[in-house]
Amino acid sequence: MSEIRQRTSGEGDGADKQIPHFSPSTGEPDSEDSDNDDLHDFATAKGDKSPLVQAAPTGTDVTPEILDSVTKNMSQRWRSYTIRFVLSICMITSFFVLLYLGPIALVLLVMGIQLKCFSEIINIGYVVYRSQNLPWFRTLSWYFLVTANYYINGEMIIDQFGVLLQKTDFLIYFLTYHKFISISLYVAGIVAFVCSLKKKYYLRQFTLFGYTHVTLLVVAVGANFLTRLIFEGIFWFFLCTSMIICNDIWAYLFGFFFGKTPLIKLSPKKTWEGYIGGGIATLIYSVIVTSIMVQYDYLVCPIEYSLEKDGLSLDECIRNPVFVLADYVLPKSVQTLLNIVGMPMTTIQMYPITFHSMFLAAFSSLIGPFGGFFASGFKRAFRIKDFGDVFPGHGGFMDRFDCQVIMGAFMYTYVATFIRIPNPQKLLTTIFAMQPEEQLTVLHALCDNLQSKGLIDCNSVYTL
Repeated sequence: MSEIRQRTSGEGDGADKQIPHFSPSTGEPDSEDSDNDDLHDFATAKGDKSPLVQAAPTGTDVTPEILDSVTKNMSQRWRSYTIRFVLSICMITSFFVLLYLGPIALVLLVMGIQLKCFSEIINIGYVVYRSQNLPWFRTLSWYFLVTANYYINGEMIIDQFGVLLQKTDFLIYFLTYHKFISISLYVAGIVAFVCSLKKKYYLRQFTLFGYTHVTLLVVAVGANFLTRLIFEGIFWFFLCTSMIICNDIWAYLFGFFFGKTPLIKLSPKKTWEGYIGGGIATLIYSVIVTSIMVQYDYLVCPIEYSLEKDGLSLDECIRNPVFVLADYVLPKSVQTLLNIVGMPMTTIQMYPITFHSMFLAAFSSLIGPFGGFFASGFKRAFRIKDFGDVFPGHGGFMDRFDCQVIMGAFMYTYVATFIRIPNPQKLLTTIFAMQPEEQLTVLHALCDNLQSKGLIDCNSVYTL
């Protein structure tokens, strides 16, 4: 690095100190065109005058011609509101169409969003760090995305459909050697990265290497959580995504009409009125939407391979207890109040999932927005308005799905910890992958255990 300008403490117009930067590899001062000039450019960028900032991709707020003609005479405030409203209706309608098409369409949706979000973030790193002259950055970034998806989605597919994979000869190798293939692909990527290193650009290249892996953690792993929620049951995926959408819409509306008190400096337009109003609306929404969706087996049943059907089972299952009506004893004070108004009642029937849904709604309202604040901090760090301009008035894909990442990770973990019950189908998947003699060993051990409890007589089994 040629120099880093550092302001002296005290007066704002004080002299700049010139601090030389020494190369870690040679111990000599870096040349004028060295790697750290990018950091200098970015650190000293001021407003929109910086070429570095101007080069960064950002939203253009380009709107369809028909919307322009309708909103041209409106004030900027109402024009923005109208554009966001119309585009929100279009996106929500498209989401319901994909929901109707079933789980495969939803999985493809998540994969498509993942690719677009990854592209938006990687393009920012590519431009901001001026890495056009660095070899293989984009190629290696996408290679690591493919490798990450091969591993995490492969694990998920094996976990869900292992029995089906065993019935296809060429997929047996995928089932058996999946982990080995995954680590081999990743090691090959590391070797390729090391071979691409160029003198004087080490810091920039390793910075981008870390940038790529953090992006993979956020985007690829986040998308995998959402995909797993689909296989847990469409109910969970819809609840996760729709809560964030509901909170975002109502927070915007409350903030638009009543917002006066700023919430956080990272997002100056966010207000306490919107934050609180959106939370209350999301809580009410969670109770209503849960009471509707719980009526349909198609939504609440997990998606798994059925041995009886020799295919996917989407609408037949033994319901998880949280989706079965249960009696709850009312508090004495409530019973007394009901007696006074002439409605004597000691118990009430409710679905246990309602309470879980309310807790998840509280999380999506209180913590979910911090995914957006995180993204806002990222954009401010790189001095861009939006990640892209795919959705006029909304920005890019990452602008719309930043909160979904943290919500998807939390909801899947919540379901796996508090909702999921033991699934015999997954145990059978493991047993069916064994050799015949190993399967007989499991059978005899199970028979001995059940016979010791007086449930069956295993003598007939031992004659096999």
